[in-house]
Amino acid sequence: MGRGDKKTAKGKRFQGSFGKSRPAKATKNTKPVVKAAEPKA
Repeated sequence: MGRGDKKTAKGKRFQGSFGKSRPAKATKNTKPVVKAAEPKA
């Protein structure tokens, strides 16, 4: 187990892949910004 192991975070870093043990991007629990409605001309 280590750099050659796909199932570990170190192995994912070595191979440059993402998965369960090393997600591609952490998602934050923030509300999306809602734009104000544009007035109709």
